[in-house]
Amino acid sequence: MIEVKDLTFSYGKDKQVLHGLNFSVKDGEIFGFLGPNGSGKSTTQKILTGILGGHGGKVSLFGQDILTVHSKDFFQRIGVLFEFPYLYANLSAVDNLKYFSSFYPKAQLRDVEEVLEELEFKRDFLKKPVSSYSKGMRQRVSMARALISNPRLLFLDEPTSGLDPSGAVLFRRIIEKERQKGTTVFLTTHNMLDADLLCDRVAFIVGGNIVALDTPKNLKEQHSNYRVAVDYLYQGKREEKTIEVGELETGIPFPHDKIISIHSGEPTLEDMFIQYTGRGLT
Repeated sequence: MIEVKDLTFSYGKDKQVLHGLNFSVKDGEIFGFLGPNGSGKSTTQKILTGILGGHGGKVSLFGQDILTVHSKDFFQRIGVLFEFPYLYANLSAVDNLKYFSSFYPKAQLRDVEEVLEELEFKRDFLKKPVSSYSKGMRQRVSMARALISNPRLLFLDEPTSGLDPSGAVLFRRIIEKERQKGTTVFLTTHNMLDADLLCDRVAFIVGGNIVALDTPKNLKEQHSNYRVAVDYLYQGKREEKTIEVGELETGIPFPHDKIISIHSGEPTLEDMFIQYTGRGLT
């Protein structure tokens, strides 16, 4: 679906921000592209979506070089959710989506109100201007805009930004539903929970270089200390012991009356990012 080979980009002679990126994204895959601010991830996404030109190397989507393709059909297969909602503030959610729908063939489109209903948008705001919406409501309309054309390739930049926990769960469910339809998703986010739960693979980018690329599970397992912390009750007292994972093969290796919880020592995805880059996701 996406092939990137030796991708470079510079803002002027002395400001090279991408240093020969190489990666591919398979059909129907959710691919996480993660990095701190200034790492090059937004520049990469702008190149992949055709917003930014002048790059070196090769970028192909749907098997076509993005530098040489100029057909409407090519870009009509792509949906984009920008980090900052791009909506007309004086128009309602419905009118915004009807306007953006006009750029696509009717046979390709989803029903505006059905998409908003799936995103649990408040019905009493359907025809009120966007200027009256909360950040979370604007995010729902922006996601609806990205989905309205039934894209084969979906670029999502911080999709759960501005959402409360229930909204974030809803968006993750919708993204997973898109994957089940066969949609390919390119996800950039600072939210490690989103990346861990959704992504088939993730790439860590820092300083314009990809420093790690693997499944979230593999990245964490490669750096596990293979220990678990066991909380338990024994003779009326709450205790905790840290033991090697292998010690559990024959049962709990110490006297106890009740096991309260067992926590693995496996690092989180954010732990992995900091380890690879020396920086937090800010």
